[in-house]
Amino acid sequence: MAFSIFGKREPPASTPPNPPSTPNQAPAIPPSPADEPVARRGLFERMKSAVTRTRESLSNSLSSVMALTREVDEASLDDLELALLSCDIGAATTNQILTALRGRALHHGISDGAALKVLLKQEILRILRAVDSAAAPVAHPSTPPEVIMMVGVNGTGKTTTTGKLAAHLRRQGHTVLLCAADTFRAAAIEQLQVWAQRSSVDLISTRQGGDPSAALFDALTAAKARSTGVLIVDTAGRLHTKSDLMKELDKMRRTAERLVPGAPHQTLLVIDATTGQNGLQQARLFTEASHVTGIVLTKLDGSAKGGIVVAIAQEMGLPVRYAGIGEKLEDIIPFDPEAFVDSLLD
Repeated sequence: MAFSIFGKREPPASTPPNPPSTPNQAPAIPPSPADEPVARRGLFERMKSAVTRTRESLSNSLSSVMALTREVDEASLDDLELALLSCDIGAATTNQILTALRGRALHHGISDGAALKVLLKQEILRILRAVDSAAAPVAHPSTPPEVIMMVGVNGTGKTTTTGKLAAHLRRQGHTVLLCAADTFRAAAIEQLQVWAQRSSVDLISTRQGGDPSAALFDALTAAKARSTGVLIVDTAGRLHTKSDLMKELDKMRRTAERLVPGAPHQTLLVIDATTGQNGLQQARLFTEASHVTGIVLTKLDGSAKGGIVVAIAQEMGLPVRYAGIGEKLEDIIPFDPEAFVDSLLD
């Protein structure tokens, strides 16, 4: 077959206490799921359920492309391009994938739709693995606390995700403290208080409208005094102007570093999967000011645009660390590229 190549200091408040901390407890946070086969099967099933809408959307678009009896030609690849764009993989990333597939077709051929699907899976997985390999490893401190800052615009599920992550780390055996540093959004502190109670962790907060860096200072001081393993900081998603927000986040970052050398050890940008390509704009904005180290993709279960995972990884060079897959406390999972790709193209 022939292929043509073309380019187309308020006093701190606290919720009911944590169980007693263990001073020598290692604060390291595993970035990947457990290796046990049972755990991996469970992760795969949860991921598969979460990406149902994206998989169905992609499957419908790919049905003609992947027909076993159809010869893979330029028309097939044009159809594939539309299918990938429909699930928000994005133009730049889609072009890269198609270039790789055309190269494979030119040199070795692609016999049918089934072979094309295998190669598509391999190429998407290669992109996700490359970003994971290139990303700087999480600098887990030898002395607690490990500080995680949660950033992102309002409405992405940032506060909810903060509570879920606290519960997730508690289940892993870590002691956790929450800091309510989103002092500007109405009811943000009260919302995080509810999540702290549900997660059985302490919360350090101040009054609404107070200084977020002062709240962070109190939380850092408390975490150090208690030898708490992990401090998770919920930050503001909007101030009067974009410039104000970024200045405030930078001030908090400097406050953390002054009290805990190396902090924040992770800065996780929370992105709503249903926003699709708008999430990329958010990633660019926060990466410039907040030294983002990874992504938490929320509402993955409610979106047909789960391909944004691949676009973020490729275009921003940021690994996805966690995925939100539902409304329950336990509905957050470490992101696993293999499970994601297998679930998406099952």
